[in-house]
Amino acid sequence: MIDIVFQLILFFLVSTTFALLPGISVNLPESRTSEGGKTAGMIITASSDGGLWLNEQPVSLETLDAELAKFDTGDIQRLEYPVQLEADTLVTNGVIVSIFDVLRKNGFSAVNLRTTDR
Repeated sequence: MIDIVFQLILFFLVSTTFALLPGISVNLPESRTSEGGKTAGMIITASSDGGLWLNEQPVSLETLDAELAKFDTGDIQRLEYPVQLEADTLVTNGVIVSIFDVLRKNGFSAVNLRTTDR
């Protein structure tokens, strides 16, 4: 009986899928008035040490422009394609403005700033 229970436990452990959490950790700014939004679309992450990622792929500000130029949005127009910007609280306003400039240059305007609740 113990062997059967042990085999069942092993079967469920092996067949279970685990949720993969994002590997990029940033300290998001807090907001009292933020609203929840959809997470589908593109995610751009800026960390306090100067790192920049496009959907968990490391990029620089220059290569971000090239990656966005060839980004496939499917049937959705670029103006309406959802973009989430995750910026650490220590990222300067100049870096965020530079990211917005690159996004607008490539036709993306539906940008949401990701925050945490207070």
